[in-house]
Amino acid sequence: MINQLSWKVGGQQGEGIESTGEIFSMTLSRLGYYLYGYRHFSSRIKGGHTNNKIRVSTKPMNSISDDLDILVAFDQETIDLNHHELISGGVIIGDSKFSPSLPEGCTAKLYAVPFTEIATELGTSLMKNMVAVGASAALLGVKADAFYSVVNQIFAKKGEAVVEKNMEAIRKGMEYFQQEAQGNAGDLQLTEGDGKNRMFLIGNDAIALGALAGGARFMPAYPITPASEIMEYLIKKLPEYGGTVIQTEDEIAACTMAIGGNYAGVRSLTASAGPGLSLMMEAIGLSGITETPLVIVDTQRGGPSTGLPTKQEQSDLFAMIYGTHGEIPKVVITPSSVEECFYDAAEAFNIAEEYQVPVILVTDLALSLGKQTVEPLDFNKVEIRRGKLDPNADLPEIDGKEYFRRYEVTEDGVSPRVIPGMKNGIHHVTGVEHNEQGKPSESPTNRIAQMDKRMRKLDKLTEVFPNPVLKDERHDEADLLILGVNSTGGTIQEAMPKLEADGLKVNHGQIRLVHPFPTEEVRAMMDKAKKRRCCRKQRYWSISSISEDESM
Repeated sequence: MINQLSWKVGGQQGEGIESTGEIFSMTLSRLGYYLYGYRHFSSRIKGGHTNNKIRVSTKPMNSISDDLDILVAFDQETIDLNHHELISGGVIIGDSKFSPSLPEGCTAKLYAVPFTEIATELGTSLMKNMVAVGASAALLGVKADAFYSVVNQIFAKKGEAVVEKNMEAIRKGMEYFQQEAQGNAGDLQLTEGDGKNRMFLIGNDAIALGALAGGARFMPAYPITPASEIMEYLIKKLPEYGGTVIQTEDEIAACTMAIGGNYAGVRSLTASAGPGLSLMMEAIGLSGITETPLVIVDTQRGGPSTGLPTKQEQSDLFAMIYGTHGEIPKVVITPSSVEECFYDAAEAFNIAEEYQVPVILVTDLALSLGKQTVEPLDFNKVEIRRGKLDPNADLPEIDGKEYFRRYEVTEDGVSPRVIPGMKNGIHHVTGVEHNEQGKPSESPTNRIAQMDKRMRKLDKLTEVFPNPVLKDERHDEADLLILGVNSTGGTIQEAMPKLEADGLKVNHGQIRLVHPFPTEEVRAMMDKAKKRRCCRKQRYWSISSISEDESM
């Protein structure tokens, strides 16, 4: 038996590839295995090659595997495009309907199983994915009954007869494969899982759950890949807690409505990807100059313009940091795992309110849509901090001709905050430069005072932010330091032992706060290394070097 393997199912979009992977992986998760999944899909609703790759292990892991043990194919294109990943002795299970064949040079074992024929005999060809799941289960040594809870969860609303038909399709797939393979499929049976209950979710769902736990009650948003699942999750959940989601006409409206919600005292967020973030830039500036809290989730994808909507790329870094015209304080947080997505989403609202700034929580496509095993979350770690806002405070009386000093120049750069309806809290709000009461002002002295005040808000954030750099410093003097952000973290961790085996002493720093940048912490790590590499997923998924004299 083996402790880990990699399984992939592929075919045309619209023929159940995603649901095949879901049923397969959810079942293994409930058996106590650790999983990491990644979907490849085309930028269209139906048609075009898609695949779902699942890595299964008895131990925690945080990246997809380069290799492949089992390939389940619904068409020949899947074999032609993916066979190169198969290990020596790997297995291909293909639907006999398309007469699967091995490409030249491919040494995998090929088994033709009549997915479509068996499913049709049972009542509908739509169940061919369940037959494929059954064939995979037979190869791994997983019993058919293990799938019942997942199948029942998915199909129970359609009646017990539908549940049983799908279970029968799984059993038929297992029986056929066992007869076809006759024990010659190789040693791909998994060591038994530990049976413990763990969460298995994508980064977007973790962010949505973190936002809910962090007190968010309003989300205006416009659907966009790969961010839409955040909106979809909160559409279902927010109303249960007195909140709401509004689908806006575009990302500009989404951002300005989120600003309005926060101004009114309701923790609000929006979520988008690169194209939407570009449209939000003027509104982000409005949040900055009016010192209104704002949380934006940016799920990076390939650019520019519409670019590569369904492909991985960390393409928004400069836009997030420098995109607005003029200077404002903002915070850019980069979680590197699904677990961090949950806790960082909740913390983003605290930072936004404490410092009265826009906070951008950044993921990439692999982290947004990649599905990972997560240990039970600790909701006791989530706290609500509202900074200098107390909706029940008794504000001092103000002169009839004066307003509340909403933009008072303070030593820490954060002014007192009120929400509409608070007695003696009346003030003016405008996107033009203003004085302490919010009234427009073009005075050079006032401009300098307000700019300086806003820009010193974040002077000490890197000192209080939880783990701005996750450090794996195995050596006091390293040959190589690898720096990464977002989903590169797990990949780097898995690469390190291989590099060490090649004789290199390697340290790793995973940056979780890119703005304001934790300069001193990163500099200290760089001083211990002879060479540095920045692992950032670009157009060609390459690792680019940083010269010895290049500053961070």
